[in-house]
Amino acid sequence: MDFFRFERDIPFTRWGKFSMTFSLIISILAIYSLATKGLNLAVDFTGGTVMEISYQQPADLDKTRKILAGIGMSDAIVQNFGTSRDVMIRLPVKLEHAGGNLSETVMVALKADDPSVEMKRVEFVGPQVGDELLENALLAMLFVSMGIVAYLAFRFEWKFGVACIIANLHDVLIILGCFSFFQWEFDLTVLAAVLAILGYSVNESVVISDRIRENFRKLRKANVTRIIDNAITETMSRTIITHGSTQMVVISMFLFGGEALHNFALALTIGILFGIYSSIMIASPILLLLGAKREDLVKSERKPQEEALP
Repeated sequence: MDFFRFERDIPFTRWGKFSMTFSLIISILAIYSLATKGLNLAVDFTGGTVMEISYQQPADLDKTRKILAGIGMSDAIVQNFGTSRDVMIRLPVKLEHAGGNLSETVMVALKADDPSVEMKRVEFVGPQVGDELLENALLAMLFVSMGIVAYLAFRFEWKFGVACIIANLHDVLIILGCFSFFQWEFDLTVLAAVLAILGYSVNESVVISDRIRENFRKLRKANVTRIIDNAITETMSRTIITHGSTQMVVISMFLFGGEALHNFALALTIGILFGIYSSIMIASPILLLLGAKREDLVKSERKPQEEALP
């Protein structure tokens, strides 16, 4: 059921030049920020010490952070793990401390404030492991991108695959650019969000591409521009409902999920917003630039019933 009806087709392709120019500018800014500032990589990638401690009462995370800042570890990540009494502390590599010595220093400071605190587990992640994780993350994004192109090229046509992957990589670049510019911490949860956005955005592209293929078969007298505008307009109700519902859930995680889900939800929020934008305002103009036409998708000689646009 269409809750949002549009009497006329919205001329999305007419705004293609403006959207492409805007995307080119913000993409260049994102690349510049990544090249000059880089990403603020978390312990997951840079290596460090991971500690799990337990209190006899609900932990005061802000107080724990202040204690760690008082011993020169203001860059420590403190978050609940499991119950409200269990806390995970992630510490970056400190040249003046070995892994075990660092955890002992932390425990001495915490016990001075609360003698009941207990250490349940401590692990040291070496920089080499972090480098391997970063390399595997880049390979994962590469394989996901190749899979998306292959799938769309097989289901529709190679021009749709190219347009879709450019739009999706645009979303990834914007997410990485935001995390680089604002120096938000980039950890494994953010990486998971980036990979999720790649899969999430392609769904929108598949729906629009499928509607374009249907229009090529039904609207034989319409030109390519009107067919694309009609396809996007007809799927707008679905887009608003689907992405709006998803965004409500993500915003709830962002507001109430705590620090552990904060950056994850933030990356998803940026990705969903730009995913809608790129599927409509980036993929469609690229299709026109690549010269998409009816013969690319309609190869049968059968003559389906023609239908005029309203």
